[in-house]
Amino acid sequence: MTLGFPTILIPAVKEPVEGENLHLESSEISWISSINLIVVPVGCALSGIVTSPLGRRRAMQMVNVPFFIAWLIFHFSTNTGHLYGALFLTGLAGGLLEAPVLTYVAEITQPHLRGALTATSTLCITIGVFTQFLFGLLFYWRTVALINIIFTILAVIALCFVPESPHWLVSRKRHNEAMESLQWLRGWTSKEVVEDELKDIQALYKRKEAGTEDQEETLKEKIVLYLDKTFLVPYFLVSFSFFVGHFSGMTTLQTYAVTIFQMLEAPIDKYYATLILGILQILGSITCVMLVHYTGKRPLTFFSTATAGICCLLVAVYEGYIKSNLVLNITTTFDDFNNTTLTDVVNNDLNNPYSWIPTALLLIVAFVTSAGIRLLPWILIGEVFSTKTRSGAAGLASAIGYIFGFLTNKIYISMLEKLSILGTYTLYGFICLIGCLVFYFILPETEGKALIDIENHFAGVKRLTNEVYKTKKKEYVEASKMRDLKGTSNPTFEGDNAI
Repeated sequence: MTLGFPTILIPAVKEPVEGENLHLESSEISWISSINLIVVPVGCALSGIVTSPLGRRRAMQMVNVPFFIAWLIFHFSTNTGHLYGALFLTGLAGGLLEAPVLTYVAEITQPHLRGALTATSTLCITIGVFTQFLFGLLFYWRTVALINIIFTILAVIALCFVPESPHWLVSRKRHNEAMESLQWLRGWTSKEVVEDELKDIQALYKRKEAGTEDQEETLKEKIVLYLDKTFLVPYFLVSFSFFVGHFSGMTTLQTYAVTIFQMLEAPIDKYYATLILGILQILGSITCVMLVHYTGKRPLTFFSTATAGICCLLVAVYEGYIKSNLVLNITTTFDDFNNTTLTDVVNNDLNNPYSWIPTALLLIVAFVTSAGIRLLPWILIGEVFSTKTRSGAAGLASAIGYIFGFLTNKIYISMLEKLSILGTYTLYGFICLIGCLVFYFILPETEGKALIDIENHFAGVKRLTNEVYKTKKKEYVEASKMRDLKGTSNPTFEGDNAI
Protein backbone atom coordinates (compact mmCIF):
# COMPACT_ATOMS: atom_id res chain seq x y z
CA MET A 1 0.00 0.00 0.00
CA THR A 2 2.86 2.35 0.75
CA LEU A 3 4.28 1.62 -2.72
CA GLY A 4 1.00 2.52 -4.43
CA PHE A 5 0.13 5.60 -2.38
CA PRO A 6 2.66 7.92 -4.14
CA THR A 7 0.95 7.10 -7.46
CA ILE A 8 -2.25 8.83 -6.33
CA LEU A 9 -0.40 11.44 -4.25
CA ILE A 10 1.80 12.77 -7.07
CA PRO A 11 -0.94 14.05 -9.42
CA ALA A 12 -2.92 15.37 -6.42
CA VAL A 13 -0.10 17.63 -5.20
CA LYS A 14 1.19 18.48 -8.67
CA GLU A 15 -2.18 19.89 -9.76
CA PRO A 16 -4.06 20.36 -6.46
CA VAL A 17 -7.78 20.89 -6.22
CA GLU A 18 -9.22 24.11 -4.88
CA GLY A 19 -8.66 24.40 -1.14
CA GLU A 20 -5.59 22.11 -1.06
CA ASN A 21 -2.61 23.94 0.46
CA LEU A 22 0.01 21.49 -0.82
CA HIS A 23 1.43 22.29 -4.26
CA LEU A 24 4.76 20.65 -5.20
CA GLU A 25 7.20 21.39 -8.00
CA SER A 26 8.73 18.78 -10.31
CA SER A 27 11.95 18.55 -8.27
CA GLU A 28 9.95 17.89 -5.11
CA ILE A 29 7.73 15.34 -6.86
CA SER A 30 10.74 13.24 -7.88
CA TRP A 31 11.50 12.86 -4.17
CA ILE A 32 7.90 11.91 -3.41
CA SER A 33 8.27 8.98 -5.80
CA SER A 34 11.59 7.79 -4.45
CA ILE A 35 12.28 8.95 -0.87
CA ASN A 36 10.53 5.94 0.69
CA LEU A 37 12.50 3.59 -1.59
CA ILE A 38 15.86 5.01 -0.52
CA VAL A 39 14.93 4.73 3.18
CA VAL A 40 13.70 1.13 2.83
CA PRO A 41 17.26 -0.24 2.39
CA VAL A 42 18.20 1.24 5.77
CA GLY A 43 15.34 -0.65 7.36
CA CYS A 44 16.23 -3.79 5.38
CA ALA A 45 19.85 -3.69 6.50
CA LEU A 46 18.73 -3.39 10.12
CA SER A 47 15.82 -5.78 9.70
CA GLY A 48 17.58 -9.03 10.56
CA ILE A 49 19.45 -7.52 13.51
CA VAL A 50 16.50 -5.65 15.01
CA THR A 51 13.69 -8.13 14.43
CA SER A 52 15.44 -11.49 14.87
CA PRO A 53 15.56 -11.31 18.70
CA LEU A 54 11.84 -10.50 18.78
CA GLY A 55 10.73 -13.43 16.67
CA ARG A 56 9.11 -13.34 13.26
CA ARG A 57 5.50 -12.90 14.39
CA ARG A 58 6.08 -10.29 17.09
CA ALA A 59 8.34 -8.28 14.78
CA MET A 60 5.64 -8.20 12.08
CA GLN A 61 3.17 -6.89 14.65
CA MET A 62 5.46 -4.18 16.05
CA VAL A 63 6.39 -2.79 12.65
CA ASN A 64 2.77 -1.74 12.11
CA VAL A 65 3.19 1.03 14.71
CA PRO A 66 5.25 3.36 12.45
CA PHE A 67 2.84 2.60 9.60
CA PHE A 68 -0.03 3.80 11.81
CA ILE A 69 1.81 7.03 12.64
CA ALA A 70 2.78 7.63 8.99
CA TRP A 71 -0.82 7.41 7.72
CA LEU A 72 -1.89 9.94 10.35
CA ILE A 73 0.87 12.32 9.25
CA PHE A 74 -0.22 11.95 5.62
CA HIS A 75 -3.80 12.85 6.51
CA PHE A 76 -2.96 15.93 8.57
CA SER A 77 0.07 17.12 6.52
CA THR A 78 0.28 20.86 5.82
CA ASN A 79 3.70 21.16 4.16
CA THR A 80 6.21 19.22 2.11
CA GLY A 81 8.21 18.28 5.20
CA HIS A 82 5.25 16.37 6.61
CA LEU A 83 4.98 14.34 3.40
CA TYR A 84 8.70 13.59 3.43
CA GLY A 85 8.52 12.58 7.10
CA ALA A 86 5.62 10.21 6.48
CA LEU A 87 7.39 8.69 3.48
CA PHE A 88 10.51 8.23 5.62
CA LEU A 89 8.49 6.32 8.22
CA THR A 90 6.76 4.09 5.66
CA GLY A 91 10.09 3.35 4.02
CA LEU A 92 11.82 2.50 7.30
CA ALA A 93 8.94 0.34 8.51
CA GLY A 94 8.67 -1.40 5.15
CA GLY A 95 12.35 -2.24 5.30
CA LEU A 96 12.15 -3.58 8.84
CA LEU A 97 9.26 -5.75 7.73
CA GLU A 98 11.18 -7.50 4.95
CA ALA A 99 13.27 -10.00 6.93
CA PRO A 100 10.54 -11.31 9.29
CA VAL A 101 7.97 -11.67 6.49
CA LEU A 102 10.23 -13.36 3.94
CA THR A 103 11.91 -15.68 6.42
CA TYR A 104 8.60 -16.55 8.10
CA VAL A 105 7.00 -17.62 4.83
CA ALA A 106 10.07 -19.64 3.82
CA GLU A 107 10.38 -21.34 7.23
CA ILE A 108 6.78 -22.41 7.77
CA THR A 109 6.11 -23.83 4.28
CA GLN A 110 6.91 -27.24 2.84
CA PRO A 111 9.10 -27.59 -0.28
CA HIS A 112 6.29 -28.27 -2.74
CA LEU A 113 4.37 -25.21 -1.49
CA ARG A 114 7.25 -22.80 -0.83
CA GLY A 115 7.46 -21.21 -4.28
CA ALA A 116 3.72 -20.62 -4.56
CA LEU A 117 3.30 -19.28 -1.03
CA THR A 118 6.33 -17.00 -1.31
CA ALA A 119 4.89 -15.65 -4.55
CA THR A 120 1.62 -15.14 -2.68
CA SER A 121 3.34 -12.67 -0.36
CA THR A 122 4.38 -10.64 -3.39
CA LEU A 123 0.85 -10.99 -4.75
CA CYS A 124 -0.37 -9.33 -1.57
CA ILE A 125 1.98 -6.40 -2.25
CA THR A 126 0.48 -6.09 -5.73
CA ILE A 127 -3.03 -6.17 -4.27
CA GLY A 128 -1.99 -3.47 -1.81
CA VAL A 129 -0.81 -1.28 -4.70
CA PHE A 130 -4.08 -1.93 -6.55
CA THR A 131 -6.16 -0.90 -3.52
CA GLN A 132 -4.45 2.48 -3.62
CA PHE A 133 -5.25 2.86 -7.33
CA LEU A 134 -8.88 1.96 -6.59
CA PHE A 135 -9.18 4.15 -3.51
CA GLY A 136 -7.62 7.01 -5.48
CA LEU A 137 -10.53 6.85 -7.91
CA LEU A 138 -13.13 6.81 -5.13
CA PHE A 139 -11.69 9.04 -2.41
CA TYR A 140 -9.46 12.05 -1.89
CA TRP A 141 -5.86 11.13 -1.02
CA ARG A 142 -6.15 12.36 2.58
CA THR A 143 -9.18 10.14 3.10
CA VAL A 144 -7.26 7.21 1.59
CA ALA A 145 -4.55 7.71 4.22
CA LEU A 146 -7.15 7.37 6.98
CA ILE A 147 -8.66 4.25 5.41
CA ASN A 148 -5.20 2.66 5.28
CA ILE A 149 -4.97 2.83 9.08
CA ILE A 150 -7.72 0.20 9.28
CA PHE A 151 -5.48 -2.31 7.51
CA THR A 152 -2.59 -1.80 9.95
CA ILE A 153 -4.92 -2.56 12.87
CA LEU A 154 -6.34 -5.64 11.13
CA ALA A 155 -2.81 -6.92 10.43
CA VAL A 156 -1.84 -6.77 14.11
CA ILE A 157 -5.02 -8.58 15.14
CA ALA A 158 -4.69 -11.27 12.46
CA LEU A 159 -1.12 -12.08 13.48
CA CYS A 160 -2.34 -12.98 16.97
CA PHE A 161 -3.92 -16.13 15.50
CA VAL A 162 -0.84 -17.65 13.81
CA PRO A 163 2.09 -19.45 15.50
CA GLU A 164 5.73 -18.39 15.65
CA SER A 165 8.16 -19.85 13.13
CA PRO A 166 9.34 -23.31 14.28
CA HIS A 167 12.81 -22.50 12.87
CA TRP A 168 13.10 -19.42 15.10
CA LEU A 169 11.85 -21.35 18.13
CA VAL A 170 14.43 -24.10 17.56
CA SER A 171 17.18 -21.47 17.23
CA ARG A 172 16.14 -20.24 20.70
CA LYS A 173 16.15 -23.81 22.12
CA ARG A 174 12.37 -23.70 22.60
CA HIS A 175 11.80 -27.15 21.15
CA ASN A 176 8.43 -27.88 22.77
CA GLU A 177 6.96 -24.68 21.37
CA ALA A 178 8.46 -25.51 17.98
CA MET A 179 6.68 -28.87 18.10
CA GLU A 180 3.35 -27.15 18.87
CA SER A 181 3.93 -24.65 16.06
CA LEU A 182 4.54 -27.45 13.57
CA GLN A 183 1.43 -29.28 14.73
CA TRP A 184 -0.65 -26.16 14.06
CA LEU A 185 0.99 -25.45 10.68
CA ARG A 186 0.57 -29.02 9.44
CA GLY A 187 -3.14 -29.10 10.16
CA TRP A 188 -3.55 -29.41 13.95
CA THR A 189 -1.99 -32.86 13.81
CA SER A 190 -0.26 -35.08 16.39
CA LYS A 191 3.31 -34.88 17.63
CA GLU A 192 4.27 -38.12 15.93
CA VAL A 193 3.38 -36.72 12.49
CA VAL A 194 5.74 -33.74 12.75
CA GLU A 195 8.50 -35.40 14.79
CA ASP A 196 10.72 -36.15 11.79
CA GLU A 197 10.31 -32.66 10.40
CA LEU A 198 11.25 -31.16 13.75
CA LYS A 199 14.40 -33.30 13.80
CA ASP A 200 15.31 -32.00 10.33
CA ILE A 201 14.96 -28.41 11.55
CA GLN A 202 17.03 -29.14 14.64
CA ALA A 203 19.73 -30.67 12.44
CA LEU A 204 19.97 -27.44 10.42
CA TYR A 205 20.88 -25.48 13.54
CA LYS A 206 23.49 -27.84 14.94
CA ARG A 207 27.04 -26.48 15.07
CA LYS A 208 29.57 -28.20 12.86
CA GLU A 209 32.06 -28.40 15.70
CA ALA A 210 31.21 -31.15 18.21
CA GLY A 211 30.44 -30.00 21.71
CA THR A 212 29.78 -26.33 20.84
CA GLU A 213 26.04 -26.51 20.36
CA ASP A 214 25.23 -24.25 23.30
CA GLN A 215 27.82 -21.59 22.52
CA GLU A 216 26.86 -18.31 20.90
CA GLU A 217 28.67 -17.31 17.73
CA THR A 218 31.11 -14.44 18.06
CA LEU A 219 30.80 -11.29 15.95
CA LYS A 220 33.83 -12.36 13.89
CA GLU A 221 32.24 -15.73 13.16
CA LYS A 222 29.04 -14.03 12.04
CA ILE A 223 30.93 -11.68 9.70
CA VAL A 224 32.81 -14.61 8.17
CA LEU A 225 29.48 -16.20 7.27
CA TYR A 226 28.66 -13.18 5.08
CA LEU A 227 32.02 -13.39 3.29
CA ASP A 228 31.56 -17.03 2.34
CA LYS A 229 30.47 -18.13 -1.16
CA THR A 230 27.31 -19.63 0.35
CA PHE A 231 26.21 -16.02 0.92
CA LEU A 232 27.96 -14.10 -1.88
CA VAL A 233 26.86 -16.26 -4.82
CA PRO A 234 23.12 -16.30 -3.99
CA TYR A 235 23.33 -12.61 -3.01
CA PHE A 236 24.61 -11.77 -6.50
CA LEU A 237 21.82 -13.86 -8.04
CA VAL A 238 19.12 -12.09 -6.02
CA SER A 239 20.68 -8.65 -6.66
CA PHE A 240 20.82 -9.25 -10.40
CA SER A 241 17.19 -10.39 -10.33
CA PHE A 242 16.22 -7.15 -8.61
CA PHE A 243 18.22 -5.10 -11.13
CA VAL A 244 16.50 -6.67 -14.14
CA GLY A 245 13.09 -6.51 -12.44
CA HIS A 246 13.32 -2.80 -11.67
CA PHE A 247 14.85 -1.81 -15.02
CA SER A 248 12.24 -3.78 -16.95
CA GLY A 249 10.21 -0.57 -17.07
CA MET A 250 7.58 -1.75 -14.58
CA THR A 251 8.84 0.13 -11.52
CA THR A 252 8.62 3.53 -13.20
CA LEU A 253 5.35 2.57 -14.88
CA GLN A 254 3.83 1.70 -11.50
CA THR A 255 5.00 4.95 -9.90
CA TYR A 256 4.36 7.36 -12.78
CA ALA A 257 1.43 5.44 -14.29
CA VAL A 258 -0.97 8.39 -14.47
CA THR A 259 1.53 10.75 -16.12
CA ILE A 260 2.92 8.05 -18.46
CA PHE A 261 -0.51 7.15 -19.82
CA GLN A 262 -1.24 10.85 -20.26
CA MET A 263 2.05 11.35 -22.11
CA LEU A 264 1.38 8.35 -24.36
CA GLU A 265 -2.06 9.76 -25.18
CA ALA A 266 -3.81 6.62 -23.93
CA PRO A 267 -7.17 6.10 -25.68
CA ILE A 268 -8.90 5.73 -22.29
CA ASP A 269 -8.89 7.90 -19.19
CA LYS A 270 -5.45 7.90 -17.56
CA TYR A 271 -6.87 6.93 -14.14
CA TYR A 272 -8.83 4.01 -15.55
CA ALA A 273 -5.74 2.92 -17.46
CA THR A 274 -3.86 2.93 -14.14
CA LEU A 275 -6.61 0.82 -12.58
CA ILE A 276 -6.37 -1.70 -15.43
CA LEU A 277 -2.61 -1.73 -14.85
CA GLY A 278 -3.17 -2.74 -11.24
CA ILE A 279 -5.61 -5.48 -12.23
CA LEU A 280 -3.13 -6.94 -14.71
CA GLN A 281 -0.40 -6.91 -12.05
CA ILE A 282 -2.66 -8.94 -9.77
CA LEU A 283 -3.56 -11.37 -12.57
CA GLY A 284 0.13 -11.76 -13.41
CA SER A 285 0.99 -12.52 -9.79
CA ILE A 286 -1.86 -15.04 -9.56
CA THR A 287 -0.57 -16.68 -12.73
CA CYS A 288 2.85 -17.03 -11.14
CA VAL A 289 1.37 -18.51 -7.96
CA MET A 290 -0.64 -21.06 -9.95
CA LEU A 291 2.09 -22.07 -12.42
CA VAL A 292 5.37 -21.92 -10.49
CA HIS A 293 4.85 -25.33 -8.86
CA TYR A 294 4.32 -26.96 -12.26
CA THR A 295 6.66 -25.04 -14.57
CA GLY A 296 9.38 -24.04 -12.10
CA LYS A 297 10.98 -20.62 -11.84
CA ARG A 298 13.28 -20.81 -14.85
CA PRO A 299 10.63 -21.02 -17.63
CA LEU A 300 8.56 -18.24 -16.02
CA THR A 301 11.64 -16.05 -15.75
CA PHE A 302 12.68 -16.63 -19.36
CA PHE A 303 9.19 -15.91 -20.67
CA SER A 304 8.78 -12.84 -18.48
CA THR A 305 12.09 -11.15 -19.32
CA ALA A 306 11.97 -11.98 -23.03
CA THR A 307 8.39 -10.75 -23.50
CA ALA A 308 8.96 -7.59 -21.44
CA GLY A 309 12.11 -6.84 -23.43
CA ILE A 310 10.32 -7.21 -26.77
CA CYS A 311 7.41 -5.02 -25.59
CA CYS A 312 9.74 -2.26 -24.37
CA LEU A 313 11.60 -2.27 -27.69
CA LEU A 314 8.28 -2.06 -29.55
CA VAL A 315 7.30 0.97 -27.44
CA ALA A 316 10.59 2.56 -28.49
CA VAL A 317 9.95 1.66 -32.14
CA TYR A 318 6.47 3.19 -31.87
CA GLU A 319 7.97 6.42 -30.54
CA GLY A 320 10.36 6.52 -33.48
CA TYR A 321 7.55 5.78 -35.91
CA ILE A 322 5.43 8.60 -34.53
CA LYS A 323 8.29 11.07 -34.94
CA SER A 324 9.18 10.02 -38.46
CA ASN A 325 5.66 9.56 -39.83
CA LEU A 326 2.71 11.13 -37.99
CA VAL A 327 4.57 14.25 -36.89
CA LEU A 328 5.98 14.76 -40.39
CA ASN A 329 2.42 15.13 -41.64
CA ILE A 330 2.72 18.63 -40.20
CA THR A 331 5.13 20.87 -42.09
CA THR A 332 8.27 21.11 -40.03
CA THR A 333 11.95 21.83 -40.41
CA PHE A 334 14.77 19.39 -39.65
CA ASP A 335 15.53 21.25 -36.42
CA ASP A 336 11.90 21.13 -35.39
CA PHE A 337 11.93 17.36 -36.02
CA ASN A 338 14.87 16.83 -33.66
CA ASN A 339 13.05 18.73 -30.92
CA THR A 340 9.68 17.03 -31.41
CA THR A 341 8.63 14.60 -28.70
CA LEU A 342 5.56 12.51 -28.10
CA THR A 343 4.44 15.18 -25.63
CA ASP A 344 4.36 17.66 -28.51
CA VAL A 345 2.07 15.31 -30.38
CA VAL A 346 -0.29 15.25 -27.42
CA ASN A 347 -0.13 19.03 -26.96
CA ASN A 348 -0.96 19.57 -30.64
CA ASP A 349 -4.07 17.41 -30.17
CA LEU A 350 -3.21 15.30 -33.22
CA ASN A 351 -5.70 12.61 -34.05
CA ASN A 352 -3.51 9.56 -33.52
CA PRO A 353 -5.32 6.32 -34.44
CA TYR A 354 -2.40 4.23 -33.14
CA SER A 355 -2.26 5.56 -29.55
CA TRP A 356 -3.62 2.23 -28.28
CA ILE A 357 -0.40 0.44 -29.30
CA PRO A 358 2.00 1.72 -26.57
CA THR A 359 -0.78 1.52 -23.98
CA ALA A 360 -1.42 -2.13 -24.83
CA LEU A 361 2.30 -2.93 -24.86
CA LEU A 362 2.85 -1.42 -21.41
CA LEU A 363 -0.14 -3.30 -20.02
CA ILE A 364 1.40 -6.51 -21.37
CA VAL A 365 4.66 -5.56 -19.63
CA ALA A 366 2.70 -5.17 -16.37
CA PHE A 367 1.25 -8.67 -16.72
CA VAL A 368 4.35 -10.60 -17.77
CA THR A 369 6.73 -8.93 -15.30
CA SER A 370 4.30 -9.65 -12.44
CA ALA A 371 4.15 -13.26 -13.60
CA GLY A 372 7.92 -13.70 -13.46
CA ILE A 373 10.85 -11.37 -12.98
CA ARG A 374 9.17 -9.03 -10.48
CA LEU A 375 8.37 -11.93 -8.15
CA LEU A 376 11.53 -13.98 -8.72
CA PRO A 377 13.92 -12.21 -6.30
CA TRP A 378 11.35 -12.22 -3.50
CA ILE A 379 10.86 -15.97 -3.90
CA LEU A 380 14.60 -16.61 -4.04
CA ILE A 381 15.30 -14.61 -0.87
CA GLY A 382 13.54 -17.19 1.26
CA GLU A 383 15.26 -20.15 -0.42
CA VAL A 384 18.84 -19.51 -1.53
CA PHE A 385 20.55 -18.35 1.67
CA SER A 386 21.97 -20.66 4.30
CA THR A 387 20.23 -21.26 7.61
CA LYS A 388 22.63 -19.12 9.62
CA THR A 389 22.51 -16.11 7.29
CA ARG A 390 18.89 -16.28 6.10
CA SER A 391 17.44 -13.60 8.38
CA GLY A 392 20.24 -11.08 7.88
CA ALA A 393 20.62 -11.93 4.20
CA ALA A 394 16.90 -11.34 3.61
CA GLY A 395 17.29 -7.79 4.90
CA LEU A 396 20.47 -7.09 2.92
CA ALA A 397 19.04 -8.54 -0.30
CA SER A 398 15.82 -6.55 0.11
CA ALA A 399 17.93 -3.44 0.69
CA ILE A 400 19.71 -3.73 -2.65
CA GLY A 401 16.35 -4.33 -4.30
CA TYR A 402 14.93 -1.08 -2.96
CA ILE A 403 18.11 0.79 -3.85
CA PHE A 404 17.61 -0.27 -7.47
CA GLY A 405 13.97 0.80 -7.17
CA PHE A 406 15.03 4.22 -5.86
CA LEU A 407 17.56 4.69 -8.68
CA THR A 408 15.01 3.67 -11.30
CA ASN A 409 12.43 6.20 -10.13
CA LYS A 410 14.90 8.99 -9.37
CA ILE A 411 16.62 8.99 -12.76
CA TYR A 412 13.48 8.33 -14.80
CA ILE A 413 12.57 11.99 -15.36
CA SER A 414 16.18 12.81 -16.28
CA MET A 415 16.27 9.84 -18.67
CA LEU A 416 13.13 11.11 -20.42
CA GLU A 417 14.64 14.58 -20.77
CA LYS A 418 17.93 13.31 -22.18
CA LEU A 419 16.98 10.07 -23.97
CA SER A 420 13.24 10.59 -24.63
CA ILE A 421 10.87 7.62 -24.60
CA LEU A 422 12.76 6.13 -27.54
CA GLY A 423 16.07 5.88 -25.67
CA THR A 424 14.56 5.07 -22.28
CA TYR A 425 12.52 2.08 -23.41
CA THR A 426 15.27 0.87 -25.73
CA LEU A 427 17.50 0.66 -22.65
CA TYR A 428 14.79 -1.15 -20.68
CA GLY A 429 14.31 -3.61 -23.54
CA PHE A 430 17.98 -4.52 -23.87
CA ILE A 431 18.33 -4.95 -20.09
CA CYS A 432 15.45 -7.45 -20.12
CA LEU A 433 16.80 -9.45 -23.07
CA ILE A 434 20.37 -9.54 -21.71
CA GLY A 435 18.94 -10.54 -18.32
CA CYS A 436 17.07 -13.42 -19.95
CA LEU A 437 20.32 -14.72 -21.41
CA VAL A 438 22.25 -14.38 -18.14
CA PHE A 439 19.51 -16.12 -16.15
CA TYR A 440 19.79 -19.13 -18.45
CA PHE A 441 23.30 -19.75 -17.12
CA ILE A 442 23.11 -18.63 -13.47
CA LEU A 443 19.57 -19.40 -12.27
CA PRO A 444 19.18 -22.88 -10.73
CA GLU A 445 15.77 -24.49 -10.49
CA THR A 446 14.87 -24.40 -6.80
CA GLU A 447 11.19 -25.22 -7.10
CA GLY A 448 10.24 -28.13 -4.86
CA LYS A 449 13.80 -28.60 -3.57
CA ALA A 450 14.55 -28.93 0.14
CA LEU A 451 16.33 -25.98 1.75
CA ILE A 452 19.31 -28.16 2.64
CA ASP A 453 19.71 -29.20 -1.02
CA ILE A 454 19.60 -25.57 -2.16
CA GLU A 455 22.18 -24.67 0.49
CA ASN A 456 24.45 -27.51 -0.68
CA HIS A 457 24.16 -26.27 -4.29
CA PHE A 458 25.54 -22.84 -3.47
CA ALA A 459 28.13 -24.38 -1.16
CA GLY A 460 29.41 -26.45 -4.11
CA VAL A 461 28.58 -29.76 -2.44
CA LYS A 462 26.01 -31.00 -4.96
CA ARG A 463 24.54 -29.10 -7.90
CA LEU A 464 20.79 -28.88 -8.36
CA THR A 465 19.22 -30.20 -11.53
CA ASN A 466 16.79 -28.13 -13.60
CA GLU A 467 14.06 -30.66 -12.91
CA VAL A 468 11.03 -29.41 -10.98
CA TYR A 469 10.37 -31.63 -7.96
CA LYS A 470 6.65 -32.13 -7.57
CA THR A 471 4.65 -33.70 -4.81
CA LYS A 472 4.49 -37.44 -5.15
CA LYS A 473 1.05 -38.92 -5.12
CA LYS A 474 0.39 -40.62 -1.82
CA GLU A 475 -1.20 -44.02 -1.55
CA TYR A 476 -4.76 -43.87 -0.39
CA VAL A 477 -5.22 -44.84 3.24
CA GLU A 478 -8.67 -45.80 4.45
CA ALA A 479 -9.96 -43.67 7.28
CA SER A 480 -10.75 -46.78 9.32
CA LYS A 481 -7.07 -47.75 9.27
CA MET A 482 -5.71 -44.37 10.36
CA ARG A 483 -5.86 -45.38 14.03
CA ASP A 484 -3.59 -48.36 13.30
CA LEU A 485 -0.95 -46.00 11.93
CA LYS A 486 -0.80 -44.27 15.34
CA GLY A 487 -0.03 -40.89 13.79
CA THR A 488 3.27 -41.94 12.24
CA SER A 489 2.19 -40.98 8.72
CA ASN A 490 0.06 -38.16 7.41
CA PRO A 491 -0.77 -38.53 3.71
CA THR A 492 -1.73 -34.87 3.44
CA PHE A 493 1.55 -33.33 4.51
CA GLU A 494 5.24 -33.98 3.97
CA GLY A 495 8.27 -32.71 5.74
CA ASP A 496 10.94 -30.29 4.51
CA ASN A 497 13.11 -33.19 3.36
CA ALA A 498 10.40 -34.58 1.10
CA ILE A 499 11.03 -34.56 -2.63
